[in-house]
Amino acid sequence: MTAFTPAPGAAPYHRMVRAQASMEARLLLRNGEQLLLAVVIPVLVLVGGVVAADRVGLDFAHRPVDVLTPGVLALAVMSTSFTSLAITTGFERRYGLLKRLGASPLPRTGLLAGKVLALLLVEVMQAVVIGGTALALGWSPGGGILGLALALVGALLGTVAFASLGLALAGTLRAEATLAAANLVYLLLLTGGGVVLPRSSYGAAGGLLQLLPSAALGDVLRAALIDGSADGTGLLVLLVWAVVGSALAARFFTWE
Repeated sequence: MTAFTPAPGAAPYHRMVRAQASMEARLLLRNGEQLLLAVVIPVLVLVGGVVAADRVGLDFAHRPVDVLTPGVLALAVMSTSFTSLAITTGFERRYGLLKRLGASPLPRTGLLAGKVLALLLVEVMQAVVIGGTALALGWSPGGGILGLALALVGALLGTVAFASLGLALAGTLRAEATLAAANLVYLLLLTGGGVVLPRSSYGAAGGLLQLLPSAALGDVLRAALIDGSADGTGLLVLLVWAVVGSALAARFFTWE
């Protein structure tokens, strides 16, 4: 009979990250407010926008559903990677959860990797729900495989940009201030950030909106999913925001 020999030690890094990502995703989807931001509001914006555009007669270069769907997908990326992440992280700091996780075998890079993977999992779910709703409304993406690839690149850059900004916000403000600021920024970008509607809808202000990550992400996804083209300016703006946001998060984020 073989004697039992304890083998203490941490699990492999990839298993720890996978477990953390799974837990983060489950917590995000179980939270009613986060689920509202992640799925319900984008779907309502899509359905309401298409119905309103048909009834009011909004003049777009393409069919309303083809123009609005990429914008709503961009909104979903923003709502999850910025607003939800900032609010969740802010309260995790307040309750000392991040401090306790920092004392576990999971390194801080693993914690961040888990959060990013959880965001990507939720965004895939959002894309399925929003894309299915859009197809039911008559959406016909015209970008093909190239357009899909460009949209994925834009979504990844947008996720990094918004997530880094969300972490910078959550790592410097109190939880209550983070909640207020994240929701305020979300509402401002939703209504005037050029994310759902094309920048041409904002008249002379459209040129300035091009510098915002929300408008850049909307431009990239619209160009990719409507005609399969790459919006180089939008991709560059997202890259700059990703670098700036990452630098801010690395400099100012505190774990407790």
